[in-house]
Amino acid sequence: MTFVILGIVLGVFVVAIVVGFVLAPPSWRRRSGVTPPATTARVPAEQAPPEVAETASQVGAPPVTTPVEATPAPAVVEAPPPSTGRLVRLRGRLAGSQSTLGRGLLALLSRDTIDDEVWDEVEEALLTADVGLPATADIVTTLRDQVRVQGTRSPDEVRDMLRNALLAALDTEVDRTLRTERHDDGPAVVLVVGVNGTGKTTTCGKLARVLVGDGRSVLLGAADTFRAAAADQLATWGERVGAPVVRGPEGADPASVAFDAVHDGAAHQVDTVVIDTAGRLHTKTGLMDELGKVKRVVERERPVDEVLLVLDATTGQNGLIQARVFAEIVAVTGIVLTKLDGTAKGGIVIAVQRELGVPVKLVGLGEGPDDLAPFEPEVFVDALLATADTAA
Repeated sequence: MTFVILGIVLGVFVVAIVVGFVLAPPSWRRRSGVTPPATTARVPAEQAPPEVAETASQVGAPPVTTPVEATPAPAVVEAPPPSTGRLVRLRGRLAGSQSTLGRGLLALLSRDTIDDEVWDEVEEALLTADVGLPATADIVTTLRDQVRVQGTRSPDEVRDMLRNALLAALDTEVDRTLRTERHDDGPAVVLVVGVNGTGKTTTCGKLARVLVGDGRSVLLGAADTFRAAAADQLATWGERVGAPVVRGPEGADPASVAFDAVHDGAAHQVDTVVIDTAGRLHTKTGLMDELGKVKRVVERERPVDEVLLVLDATTGQNGLIQARVFAEIVAVTGIVLTKLDGTAKGGIVIAVQRELGVPVKLVGLGEGPDDLAPFEPEVFVDALLATADTAA
């Protein structure tokens, strides 16, 4: 009996100790070496600060940090160099691709005796460079007459003789001015046309850089709505120089987009609106007619000041075929020759001008953003006649 009573007393004592421990203040429990269970207060997500916000379903879970959305960095607007003197700066590239023709002609004309066989070689060199048959005949006739009169010739005299003949073929008197200045209280309008693959959209972007470098404000019209990447490509060019781009949905009516671009350009008082058109196959009558429609619709808002035809210099005589058809549809006012640094057939400059009666106004001499330059006949011919040392 005594042991039973002792057991009951001992049990009551143990229970009292446990109850006292549970009800003891936290500070006492910490001093006792027992870690209390972790608890998390329930804070509604909408009331919690961002760094500790949590949803109602996450009560008791570790705090979740709310990500802070980064603000995109503003596009860096570049300041392109002015167009003046660009071709001089790019002369090395031009000389590197064209010097073979120049050295060959100089070597032929420097011979002590120039007979019919030599003249045949001169003619072949010019034709191989895509100068074209009519222009080649005129150049050879001019050179024959001068050689007959001068007789003995020094290297400098040969160079001057050939230089003058080539400059005459290029017609240095023709007006190569780009009509891109604001007039009649409205922007100048430039329509850029050509077949796919000539670098037409890239040329529009580079032309915007030329104009911005010369102090003009520019708006770009993405009227090539049939090529999915064309508008995005043009927008990228525009962002780099701060030129806004007017575009429509893929497959939209090109004439409508072009009209909107001119209208917006007038409303925002920009100096120049440059419109990129869809690449046209010169053999497809329907597509060419649509290009004519683009020009007519644009002219309801503003006159078109320039129609620039972009030609790939490496296509040679095929480029002339394209040029003829485009000239009939949209009255081309100037030629842009791209990839002129990638071919030894620079004579296409002479051939296309003679064929169309339209001047080459711009030339592309590389893949860089500032490799589009106003065409200067004297610089071009000097590069054509550059020696191997100069080309290097």
